Amino acid sequence: MVIRELNNNWQSHAFDGYEVNWTEPQQTVSCLHTLVYPPAQGQGLHVTGISWNATGSVLACAYGRLDDGDWSTLKSYVCTWNLDRRGLNPQQPSVVVEVPSAVMCLAFHPTQPSHIAGGLYSGEVLVWDMSRPEDALLWRTGLTDDTHTDPVYQVLWLPEPRHSHRFQVLSAATDGRVLLWRGSSAGQLRLCKGFALAVHQLPRSTKLKKPPRGETEVGVTSVAFSSFDSSIFVLGTEGGFPLKCSLAAEEAALTRMPSSVPLRAPVQFTFSPHGGPVYSVSCSPFHRNLFLSAGTDGHVHLYSMLQAQPLTSLQLSHKYLFAVRWSPVRPLVFAAASGEGDVQLFDLQKSSQKPTVSITQTQDGSPVYCLEFNSQQTQLLAAGDAKGMVKVWQLSTAFTEQGSREAEDLDQLEAEIAT
Repeated sequence: MVIRELNNNWQSHAFDGYEVNWTEPQQTVSCLHTLVYPPAQGQGLHVTGISWNATGSVLACAYGRLDDGDWSTLKSYVCTWNLDRRGLNPQQPSVVVEVPSAVMCLAFHPTQPSHIAGGLYSGEVLVWDMSRPEDALLWRTGLTDDTHTDPVYQVLWLPEPRHSHRFQVLSAATDGRVLLWRGSSAGQLRLCKGFALAVHQLPRSTKLKKPPRGETEVGVTSVAFSSFDSSIFVLGTEGGFPLKCSLAAEEAALTRMPSSVPLRAPVQFTFSPHGGPVYSVSCSPFHRNLFLSAGTDGHVHLYSMLQAQPLTSLQLSHKYLFAVRWSPVRPLVFAAASGEGDVQLFDLQKSSQKPTVSITQTQDGSPVYCLEFNSQQTQLLAAGDAKGMVKVWQLSTAFTEQGSREAEDLDQLEAEIAT
């Protein structure tokens, strides 16, 4: 009986178009902290990436530049703030590490609370141990034939096959390579596995525009791994099309790029493109097949791994979208960061067309470049912007408490939209 009523409510259109008027915004979202590192702000650096550590109490922030220009020798920084520390000074990070090239992305280690991997504009990948600030550099790729030749736009940690307590660093760059690195005792990150994306090896699952003459590699901008199959991942690309890939791929990549290990062709399926480069992808933690992508066309696409066309497309901005993330605790909630200076929170249970809350991050409309939910302290959402600021937003229980049928509603959403 209850199930039938819930189903009826889910299908009911009684509240379509009903506008919620939050007269007191703090009921839903409030700003807990505004974190800045004045020397980085003084240099006009952007916050290019943020990451929460394994305990959820420390926030890391990468400073670099995302606008056009050569930032390979731009002095930049990685900073961390411990938000649980008494007497937190929002303008004084707990640890500051100087980096000789713009930092484009970073990721805390999943279990080591002080280890951070970062990708640089120069193509290098570095790992720091923030527990030793005077000598933080733990490993680096160095500039070898294996090193990326373009900026690294995403790094993440993957458990080693057969050694789930040991982790490798995965990096992706616009040179068309996705590389897996393992730390060695000599302070070196050594290449242990690699993939290259050649235009002529893409599956023709959807009609793509012909690449410019002479271009053979597909530039990678973002990576997301399936929560259900650790070998499956989705790539966002400069060409605008998401790609479904596999770590288990055996086919050799047809590329002339030098490499100390054989490079494989990982792509299994090509999805219908956005109207411009994809900057961010995110796989659902609650559904095997669903993922989100966001791009320069201002749209978020919701895809199923099983079909090329998006299930739905939402225009959230008239400018670029730089980041999209599913909530780690609410199956129907996601957040997006826009080039117009706001963070939009969507609850698909409330509306599949309009954001439930739109948070103004920058007063002058400067872009928000990155955002991350905190999977440990689930009421926290951090976002970084072009003004060099990180804001930590506190979400109300409306965004953190899962409804009794929410996972089933997500299944139903996929089924309804797909038919």
